Amino acid sequence: MIFTGIVAAILFETQQGPVSFKIESETDAVDPSKSVFLRVEAGHPGNVSVSLPDLRERTQGFSLAEEFAEEPLQRKDGSVVEAVNWRLVPEPCAETYRIRPFAVEIDGGRDSFVGGPVYFRNPEPREPVTGAMEADPRKDLPPLSWRLAGHAAAALLAFAAVVYGIVRLFKLTLRKVREHRMSPIERAWAELDRLLKKGLPGRGRYKDFYVELTMVVRRYIQRKYGIRAPHMTTDEFLRSAKPSDELRRFLESADMVKFAGVEATPEMADSATDSARSYLKSDEDAKHTILPVSVEAVAG
Repeated sequence: MIFTGIVAAILFETQQGPVSFKIESETDAVDPSKSVFLRVEAGHPGNVSVSLPDLRERTQGFSLAEEFAEEPLQRKDGSVVEAVNWRLVPEPCAETYRIRPFAVEIDGGRDSFVGGPVYFRNPEPREPVTGAMEADPRKDLPPLSWRLAGHAAAALLAFAAVVYGIVRLFKLTLRKVREHRMSPIERAWAELDRLLKKGLPGRGRYKDFYVELTMVVRRYIQRKYGIRAPHMTTDEFLRSAKPSDELRRFLESADMVKFAGVEATPEMADSATDSARSYLKSDEDAKHTILPVSVEAVAG
């Protein structure tokens, strides 16, 4: 099935050198009773190859993503247009419907760029249901049996699980309170130490490790400089601030593992950790390493 509807919304569009890229849809709003159809298109010269992103692992708020590729179209000037159609099935009552940042590879990975995120408008809230129950039957107590005893045991186990969860939540709250009273650099060191104790690289979870490592640095920047770094893509952050070359390289190299599919190694994870430590230490010793860009400069 190929997307043939009227394009009502261009959700994302960019131009990277000779490569144009866009995501378009019949709508930019989500209706839980209907699928969302997207068309992902890339235009490029005939001597350049482009790998369109796989959106299956990049969607949030959708339970299914199916693709339908089109035959490449060659224009008279020798350029090529490639397109893949996607059907996304919305999840009812999801808080957010979006496509997370994704990587587009050029010439087999020799070059790439990161696009997104792409957000959809949530459905309009429904009117609340009013009125009482149509029936209110009486409930008789069941007779004593092994089945009842099993249900009672399950209820006790569930109660114990709830108590355990409350205790864990209480301890977590105490830790959050203690960390909230720390300075930004103290919290960053505490978060970095907690991350390293998880041993994610040793379990092969490099992508999760890079995501959490960059979030340690981004949260530190937000707490110290008031820049909402955790909520920005790397490109948005670099446009809204003046980071050091060391921080820029750290974030861009991490994006290659998180979004561009670069296979990390233990040595790369150790190097990224050393870069994070080095930045935090240098920023702790320096008076200023990041200067927010003025609103006029960003607009310009």
